[in-house]
Amino acid sequence: MKAMILAAGRGERMRPLTDLTPKPLLRVAGKALIEYHLDALARAGLREVVVNVGHLGGQIEAALGDGESYGVRIQYSREDAAILDTGGGILNALPLLGDAPFLVVNGDVYADYPFEQLPAVPAGLAHLVLVPNPPQHPGGDFALRDGRVIGEGESRLTFSGIGVYRPQLFADCRPGVFPLAPLLRQAMAAGQVSGERYDGRWWDIGTPARLAALEARLTAR
Repeated sequence: MKAMILAAGRGERMRPLTDLTPKPLLRVAGKALIEYHLDALARAGLREVVVNVGHLGGQIEAALGDGESYGVRIQYSREDAAILDTGGGILNALPLLGDAPFLVVNGDVYADYPFEQLPAVPAGLAHLVLVPNPPQHPGGDFALRDGRVIGEGESRLTFSGIGVYRPQLFADCRPGVFPLAPLLRQAMAAGQVSGERYDGRWWDIGTPARLAALEARLTAR
């Protein structure tokens, strides 16, 4: 299975830190955020990685190179004309990802989720990892019922930014800027999204304050 790291965004909420540095290269406990993902993917035996780049993407390419030092092979999906959002970014990268299901992880989250635990072939069009709602997102995103992810329901959880997708999820999409969530909700309505709850370490690194909090936690360990 190939993997994709979403790393093209501007990181508006992280300004001014992201004015000169792309968010995936922000460092915490001595490593860039994206390096934690690369190390975890390599440990899970996932060697083929696609990284989409946009804002200050040249810095990411210069820092990571071909991925050899991380035990992976990196290809870059460039979004030079416009940042394509999550859905558009994945669609743009499909020629590099191939015809089989693939893993996607947001570049601005930190997690100790074991990627080898993910299904290589989801039962439906997607399989999502959901986590308990963090303080900044108490309402959650989706609900989990009998191993299926649904758009509405009690005990909603937060989408971790980690999932496995079949290319067919994007079959009716046209190139351009669009988010992933509406596609997932459409697939959920058709009963085509499975999921799991993960209670391990997970942080959405959306603001300088949350980055500093994660730094404190990791260095304390």
